[in-house]
Amino acid sequence: MPYPYLKPLLHHNGSRIVLLIMDGLGGLPLEPGGRTELETALTPNLDQLAMEGCLGQTIPIRPGITPGSGPAHLALFGYDPIENEIGRGVLEAVGVGLAVNQGDVAVRGNFCTLDAGGLITDRRAGRLSTAEAMPAIERLQHIQIPGVELEVRHVKEYRFAVVMRGPGLNPALGDTDPQETGKAPLAVEPSDPEGASAPLAGRAAQLFNQFIQEAHRVLADQPKANGITLRGFATDPGLPTYLDSYGLRAACVAVYPMYKGVSRLVGMDAIEFAGETPADEFAAAARVWEDYDFLFIHIKKTDSMGEDGNFDGKVKVIESVDAALPQLMALRPDVLMVTGDHSTPAKLRSHSWHPVPFLLWAPAAHMQDGQSSFGERYCAAGGLGTFLAQEAMSLALGHALRLNKYGA
Repeated sequence: MPYPYLKPLLHHNGSRIVLLIMDGLGGLPLEPGGRTELETALTPNLDQLAMEGCLGQTIPIRPGITPGSGPAHLALFGYDPIENEIGRGVLEAVGVGLAVNQGDVAVRGNFCTLDAGGLITDRRAGRLSTAEAMPAIERLQHIQIPGVELEVRHVKEYRFAVVMRGPGLNPALGDTDPQETGKAPLAVEPSDPEGASAPLAGRAAQLFNQFIQEAHRVLADQPKANGITLRGFATDPGLPTYLDSYGLRAACVAVYPMYKGVSRLVGMDAIEFAGETPADEFAAAARVWEDYDFLFIHIKKTDSMGEDGNFDGKVKVIESVDAALPQLMALRPDVLMVTGDHSTPAKLRSHSWHPVPFLLWAPAAHMQDGQSSFGERYCAAGGLGTFLAQEAMSLALGHALRLNKYGA
C-alpha cells in the first residue's frame, strides 16, 4: 500500500498533477556508443521541459528485475509491487468493465487454434480481428456451469476476460497456455497443491476445467478460434484508493483496457473517449480537467514498437507524443511527471530491467539540474538520481505543495 506516513501530512490545496507514462519508454542503442530510441527522437517540447525541470531514472521493481506492466504501473502509483501481487486476469476484467469482488476469480483468455488431435497450432488463433472473434465470444457467453456464475467479455482481438463468481473459490491456479505450439492446452491445477489455498483452489480448478471443456465443444467448428487458453487467475486485491491514500480525485486516460483496469483497482475513474492518438488522449484530459486533481495518461505504442523490435517505429511514437504535448501543457498542470513503466528496448524485443527515464516539471517548487535534453544519459546524470518507482507519488505530492512538514 502507499506509505502510511503520507496520509497525516496531506494538504489539500487544489493543485493538479499529471503522470504521463509512455509504456516501455526506456531503450538501448542498437550498436555500442549509439543512441537509444528516446535519444534519437526529435523532442523539442520534452527537451524544453527537461531544461526547465529536473531529471532522474526509476527502478520499477528492484535492480535487475524485469517487470510486467501491472506491477510496474502499481509501483508508479505508489504501491509496493512485491507486497501487492496482482494477476493479469483481474486487470483485464476490470479494464473492460466487469465487476470483480474479493472471492471472485478473474482470468484472461486467449483464443487459440487446435488441430484434430487437440494440439495447439497457433497460440493466438492467427491474431484474429475483433470482428472475427465476436461469434466465438457469443458462444462462450452462453456456457453455464452449475453452482457458479460466469461472465465473459471481449477485450481486444483474440483476447477476452472471464469472471467466475460463487462460494468457495480461490485464484491460486496455474495457467493453461504451454507457451509453445505442438502441445495441448494444460489443465487448470492449483499452483500450490500443498498450501492452505489448495482445497478452494481445487474446486475452482475443477469448475474452470469444466468451462474449458464446454468452450472447446461449442467452438469446435470455428475456423481459427476453436480452442482457448487461460492465464493470470486473480481476484480483487482490495487496494486502498487514491482518494484514501493521497486525497486525490484521480482519473485515467488510456486506450488499452488493462491500464484502465489497474487504474480502477486504485480508485481512478476511466475516461471514455474516441480515438487512439496522443492528441486524442490529451483532448480527453482537457475535457475533464476541472473534475480531477490527478490525471494518469497512458501511451501504449512505445511498448508495442519495442516488443516488435521496431526501433524507428518507437522513435516516431515518442515524436508524436512530443508534437501533441503543447495541448497538455496548455492546461497548466502544477506538476507533470513524464516517464515509462519499464524499459522495452527494440534491441531486446521485450521488457527489460534497465532504469527508466524520468522527468519532473513543477515550476513552483522544483530545482533545475542543468540537464538539457530528455534521454537516458541525461536522466542518469539528473538531479533526482536513481530511485524506486514507488517513490514517484511522494515526489509529486511534495512538488505540488500537498504535504505538510513531518514531525516537530
